[in-house]
Amino acid sequence: MTDKQKSKITLMTEGNIFKILLFFSIPLILGNFLQQMYSTVDSIIVGNYVGSQALAAVSSTSMIVTVIISGCQGIAVGAGVVIAQCLGAKNRRNVFRSVHTSLAFSLVVGVVLTVLCALLTRPMVEAMNTPKDILDDSVTYLFIYSFGLIFTIFYNMIAGILNASGNSKRSLLYLAYASVINVVLDLLFIVVFDMGVAGAAIATNISQLLACIFSLHYVMTTKNECRVYLKAIRFHRQMLVRILRMGIPAGMQNTVICFSNVLIQSSVNVFGYETIAGYGIYLKIDGFDILPLLSISLAMATFVGQNYGAGCIERVKKGVICGLIIGVTYTAGIGIIMLVFHNPILSLFTSDREAIHYAYLAMLYFCPFYGMLGFTQVFAGAIRGAGKSLVPMVVLLFSFCIFRILWILFALPVLNNFEGVLLVYPVSWAVSVVLMTLSYINLRKKVLRTA
Repeated sequence: MTDKQKSKITLMTEGNIFKILLFFSIPLILGNFLQQMYSTVDSIIVGNYVGSQALAAVSSTSMIVTVIISGCQGIAVGAGVVIAQCLGAKNRRNVFRSVHTSLAFSLVVGVVLTVLCALLTRPMVEAMNTPKDILDDSVTYLFIYSFGLIFTIFYNMIAGILNASGNSKRSLLYLAYASVINVVLDLLFIVVFDMGVAGAAIATNISQLLACIFSLHYVMTTKNECRVYLKAIRFHRQMLVRILRMGIPAGMQNTVICFSNVLIQSSVNVFGYETIAGYGIYLKIDGFDILPLLSISLAMATFVGQNYGAGCIERVKKGVICGLIIGVTYTAGIGIIMLVFHNPILSLFTSDREAIHYAYLAMLYFCPFYGMLGFTQVFAGAIRGAGKSLVPMVVLLFSFCIFRILWILFALPVLNNFEGVLLVYPVSWAVSVVLMTLSYINLRKKVLRTA
């Protein structure tokens, strides 16, 4: 190995804060762009070469997949914070143990969730009020996709390890490779072999497997504290407890919030397949704002984790301000771009004018308010990085889950239209901004009071 490869650990406890956060966030943001491209390319090719009903079938299952993966990503964030804190404290032994415990946990969870999702595919799809005319395609797509879950979960944990060490560019590189392969396989399976939604699912699984292999090879050959040894992958009780204590709140938060979105998707499904297709198109586009924002939140958690672990409290406070500038600028900017270029963007997915109409309607309700999410997620990342992951969990569970469920139960029957479903999002975002801001102010007073 070269000296360059030996120095891949990036400590964030010194240097220009804004520059560190920006350059660490950019690969994460681009990585999430590429990861979102997996499902987006599926939707574009399915919508144009198979049809609106097939597009609706893929879209109707996306929330189920998101529930599963988001929960595991929450655990990966928790593991990343623990690793970042160990790196900041320069405790090599605990870095080694936390890295290998994280991978052991992801393997076990990946196998269990793959089996459960495959066995429960049809009941889950039927429970979402999926229309009969797209039910079989929905079941086919989700059943095949479920066999790639283990690769997705394991890759996300490896990416979490790389990100915790400050090496976010490496995971971006492997996602770029896999994204190109995914596009080629989509065209091959769907356009050439006419495999429909099954081809889209198979292409995604193969691409995720390759991303997993590429990233695993790297962490097994690098020469730094985060190097992985296959024979050393096992549970270390103390590290497992720390990871679960940090990761379970984030994982539960993501899962329950996404579960509320499943209920919202079920409410959308009753309006017919064209509404489902339009809403599904928007969700693919929405992912290019929401997922990179979660990366900014992860960067914030990593930065705060390292500096809090090293006792650099003043850098933590300054870092949060820089994070807000990056997060709010990004989210508001993407919202403006989506609204300005809505027609060419939406036309990529389908020529069905009704589906495009519903997708644009969703844009009008969501895009102007994206900036609020920047505040919420940056504050959430900072609070998690300080080791208080229960706080953002409670705030986001109330704002994005309980509040939304109450809306569906009580407000939607009164409004009784698609717009009534859409309105729940900006209202719940406003609630989250208020509560998360108050939580961060409390953290500054009680935990970050040492200058």
